[in-house]
Amino acid sequence: MTLPPRPTFNPARALAVRVLTRVLAGETFAAPALDAALADARLPARDAGLATHVVYGTLRYAPMLDAALSPLLRGETHPKTRSLLLAGSFEKLVLGTPPHAVVSEYVGLARGARLAPSGLVNAVLRRVERPPESDETRYALPGWLIEVFRRAYGERADAVLADLLTPQPLWLSLSDAGMRSLEEEGSVVEPGPNGADRVTLSRPLRETAAYRRGQAQPINPASLAVVDALGEVEGSRVLDLAGGAGVKAAMLAARGARVTSVDLMARKHDAARANLKRLGLHADFLTHDLTAPLDVLPAPFVLLDAPCTGTGTLRSHPEIKLRLTPQAVGEMSALQARMLPNAAALVAPGGVLVYSVCSVTPQEGEEVVRGFLETHPDFTPEPLPGLDLPTVPAGDGALTVPEGGIDGFFIARLRRAGGVS
Repeated sequence: MTLPPRPTFNPARALAVRVLTRVLAGETFAAPALDAALADARLPARDAGLATHVVYGTLRYAPMLDAALSPLLRGETHPKTRSLLLAGSFEKLVLGTPPHAVVSEYVGLARGARLAPSGLVNAVLRRVERPPESDETRYALPGWLIEVFRRAYGERADAVLADLLTPQPLWLSLSDAGMRSLEEEGSVVEPGPNGADRVTLSRPLRETAAYRRGQAQPINPASLAVVDALGEVEGSRVLDLAGGAGVKAAMLAARGARVTSVDLMARKHDAARANLKRLGLHADFLTHDLTAPLDVLPAPFVLLDAPCTGTGTLRSHPEIKLRLTPQAVGEMSALQARMLPNAAALVAPGGVLVYSVCSVTPQEGEEVVRGFLETHPDFTPEPLPGLDLPTVPAGDGALTVPEGGIDGFFIARLRRAGGVS
C-alpha cells in the first residue's frame, strides 16, 4: 500500500489563510469562522494555537501589512493570495519568525494547498519590509479612528492604541468551585478587575469541567461593569434590552434579579436559553424591535446595551476596523437615538436606566445621551457606582479604558424622577 505524500506545509497556516480570506471578503466575522474551522479540522492544540494567533494577529496588523505589501504588488491581487501574503508578512514583520522560515513555509503552502502562485509568494515575502512609520502604520488604524481614541483618552490614548494590538486574554466569571476545578485541571487563574478572572486554559473552554457544570461564564470586565452600573438588583425586575446572546441577562439572574431579555432576533434567545440552562439560571425572553415602543409593565431597572460599531472591542474583533466608516458611525448613532427613548419609557418612576455601548465614539455615547436628556427632563444623570476598573469621564457618563484586555464601553446611569426605586 502506498501512503499519500505528507503535506509540505503546516495545516494550521492553511486553515488560517482560508479563514482570513473569508473574513477579509466581509463574509463573516473572525470568531465564528475560526471556531467552525478548528472544530472541523481537529488540529492538535499547538497547531490550533498557531492558527488562532495568525488569524487574529494578521487582522490586528492588516493596515500596516497592507502598507508594507502595496509597493510590491501590481494590479488586482487574488483574495487568497492577499490573505496568504498578509499572514506571511505578519509572521516575518511582527512575530519575528526568521525570514527564511517564513518564505519556506508560505511558498510550500502556496504550492501545496494551491492558494497562490508560489513564485510571487517567494519574491514578495523575501522583499517585504516594515513601511515608513506613521501613526497609521504604528497603530494599524485609519487616521480618523486614531483621532477618535485620542479625543476619548487624551494623554492615555497612545498606550491604549498600542495595547489594542496585543492578544485578547480569556476573561471568566467563576464560582469558587469553578476556580478550583480549573486549577485542578492545570489552568492558571489570575484575579482581574470587576470580579472577572484572567484565565490561561489547559484545554479548550468547552472541555473544562467548570464550563460544563455551569461554573464559568466568559465575559469582559467592562461588560460586567455595565451590569454593576445598575446597582443592587436582587429581587427586582430588570429589563435587559437588546440583550443579544443573554450574557448580561445571565449575570443579572445570578445576582438574584428577575430578568426579561428583549432582542430583535429570536434565534439569539435560543442561544441565551441554552446558556442560562447550563448555568442553572432563568430569564424570560421577548422578541421586539426596540425602535418601536414596547408594551410591558415599567420596571425599576432597565438596561439598554445598544447595538453599536464595536470600536471598544478592536482587540477581540479586529476586523471591525477594516470595515468601519465614519458614515456607519453616524447611522448607528441615529439608531441608538431612536431606541433610547423607548427604553426610557419602560423605566418606573424613581427607577434607573443604564445606557451602554461597546464603542468609544462620542456620537454613540455622550452625544446620544446628551440629546436624550435635552428632550427628557424627567431623567437625571447619576455618578456610576464604584467600578473596579479604570474609567475616564465622557459627557454625562464614563468610558472604560481599553488596556490590559479590558474593552472600551461607554456607560451612563440615569434616574427617572418620582417614586422610590
